[in-house]
Amino acid sequence: MSDAIPPKLFCYVHPNRETVLRCNRCERPICNECAVLTPTGYRCKECVRGQQKIFETAQTSDYLLSFVIAGVLGFLGSLIPSFLAFFGFLIIFIAPVIGMVIAEAVRRVTHRRRAKRLFQLTASAALLGSLPLLLVNVLGAILSGGRFNILGVGLSLVWQGLYSFLVTSSLYYRLSGIRM
Repeated sequence: MSDAIPPKLFCYVHPNRETVLRCNRCERPICNECAVLTPTGYRCKECVRGQQKIFETAQTSDYLLSFVIAGVLGFLGSLIPSFLAFFGFLIIFIAPVIGMVIAEAVRRVTHRRRAKRLFQLTASAALLGSLPLLLVNVLGAILSGGRFNILGVGLSLVWQGLYSFLVTSSLYYRLSGIRM
């Protein structure tokens, strides 16, 4: 048996930091700040970035298709809070479902191709699609001279804003891989 002391390792990005970690892909020494925990162990940020590029498969046409679909469906879904009137609290349950429906429509049209920018663009389109009715409610509140009924225009404004937030967030998280 030899009691050889292993050589000290220093992070390849931060040469003044001693470490015992190595990237499990490229074997370079990495410090805690540079280490990214993956399901298969720790990797350096460069290897993680390189691996993510493999999974970004979206084509140029996917961006246009997803923008149009998410915008139109986001607008159509934004009509629901105005129909619910005094039962607007149901939007808390309905909006995330609408977001998931939009996400699945986009996934089907794009043949499940993926890209972080595609997900961001799709969520932005759904938000933009939901804004016209929100702006109509804001204008209604402004034109009423501040004398609007809280149960009328004010509450409608809250439900419409909540719809926009919940649809956008549930759509983005559904596309990016988080299941609800």
